[in-house]
Amino acid sequence: MSKRDKVKDEGGLRILLAEDHLMVREGLKALVNAQPDMLVVGEAGDGRAAVQLTEELRPDVIVMDVSMPQMNGLKATEKVKQLFPDVKVLTLTRHADSGFLQQLFRAGASGYVLKQSAATELIRAIHAVAEGGNYLDPAITGKVISGYANKPTIPQTGAHDELSEREAEILRLIAWGYSNKEIAARLDLSVKTVEAHKANTMKKLGLTSRIGIVRYALLQGWLQDN
Repeated sequence: MSKRDKVKDEGGLRILLAEDHLMVREGLKALVNAQPDMLVVGEAGDGRAAVQLTEELRPDVIVMDVSMPQMNGLKATEKVKQLFPDVKVLTLTRHADSGFLQQLFRAGASGYVLKQSAATELIRAIHAVAEGGNYLDPAITGKVISGYANKPTIPQTGAHDELSEREAEILRLIAWGYSNKEIAARLDLSVKTVEAHKANTMKKLGLTSRIGIVRYALLQGWLQDN
């Protein structure tokens, strides 16, 4: 049985690579295909091609370079999520720019990884977003925290008091980088229950993104507990 058939039969992850530099793309392909549960099913050299191939191949995860010709990664991510909301997008870049990070998450990206990070970081990120979670490269998380440390523009203590113990526990784990599936296993809950608690909690606090959760966790002092 070929690996393609094995991945299909055993529910492995089908990955689309969108990267305009051929040598980088070849390296990413070798890395992904070396994983027993992943297979690169398509490659795109620009954003437009990434959207077209998503329509044809319906991958589970797109590893999307931010800087590409024809259509950049931000625009391509917006288009993909509009047309195929179930496809997860993991953005890849050399730039640790927290401002651009916010735009990508608003566009629908589920994760953000630096090209200069270790190969294991990318594989971990792919798994996290495929399971329905979000992923921030640790180097990015540090910048987000420092950038928002002096901007307490999120709900204060009163809103926190409205959270149940379980809701606060789940939000804390999300801030620490756990995926919904990992949280469910850790707390002996179903993934759907975790997702429901997450949605209710974010609504109570007026949070709309992973960035907001990290900011909230910082101000609550949760990140020092991990």
